[in-house]
Amino acid sequence: MATKNFYDVLGVKRDASADEIKKAFRKLAQKHHPDAGGDEEKFKEISEAYETLSDPEKRKEYDQILMFGGIPGADFGGNGGRGRAYTTTVNAGDWADIFSGFGDGAQGEGGGFGGFDFSSIFGGQGRAARPAKGGDLTLSIEVSFTEALEGVQRKITYRIPSTGDEQSLTVKIPAGAVEGGKLRYKKRGEYGANGGERGDLVITTHVADHPIFSREGADVRMDLPISIYEAALGTTVEIPTPRGQTVRLRVPAGTQEGKTFRFKELGAPNVKKKGQNGALLVTVRLQVPKELSKEEREALEKAQAADATAWREDFWAKARQA
Repeated sequence: MATKNFYDVLGVKRDASADEIKKAFRKLAQKHHPDAGGDEEKFKEISEAYETLSDPEKRKEYDQILMFGGIPGADFGGNGGRGRAYTTTVNAGDWADIFSGFGDGAQGEGGGFGGFDFSSIFGGQGRAARPAKGGDLTLSIEVSFTEALEGVQRKITYRIPSTGDEQSLTVKIPAGAVEGGKLRYKKRGEYGANGGERGDLVITTHVADHPIFSREGADVRMDLPISIYEAALGTTVEIPTPRGQTVRLRVPAGTQEGKTFRFKELGAPNVKKKGQNGALLVTVRLQVPKELSKEEREALEKAQAADATAWREDFWAKARQA
């Protein structure tokens, strides 16, 4: 009888994916499982093939031996059969998934499958005996615009869900904290299982809105209202900074709506680049008067009459090209 390698046993190609190997084994295992009326030796045979091919390192070594003409485990009991390094431990989670379709009758008394005791494969340990890291816990803290700018400390108390324990922690919000920023405190989350380490505590910062300032990372933005007269003739305006100071902004004559002026280093601290600050960005917003005095109207009408500029020449040129 011609010998078979592990790929032949599972009925897959040499280049089969891990998912294809798992599906093939699942199908064969359910067919040949002793509790389903299958043959125990056949079941052990396909199990051994899966144990090797489902492990990337073992599969790589196995493929190398096949390449040089060897077929370890080909006769399943002969010279190259069991007893080699290819009978390995399968992750308990894989078995649980593979046999999930067997129902309550899949596992016999004492954890055996029709006389085949999987403790020899699991090393006497199931999933419950393995250390598992605890889950992360999440909290949020709201800070004012100024607190986010300058940095602040908050003492918080939170509860561990699994035990109900209350724990306290002093949270240090760094200068320049941003909306949605996250602070991670290692091993301050949920307790682990079976000696596993604790999860982390992840705190999200929410920055309250400011009446005139907004944040874009380390940059601080503000809109500056100016009149059409100031925009046309030019002006100098005292403006506030996020740190409570004032600076002078010179608005040149002919300034247009939406023009942005940049003040370096007057923004927020950059949390990613220590010692550096963002910029203060001031955008001009033109204010058109809704009501005019008699004198203002007469002055504007006189200016309009003397105006020879073709304001919509470019507009109509583009319209004709469309």
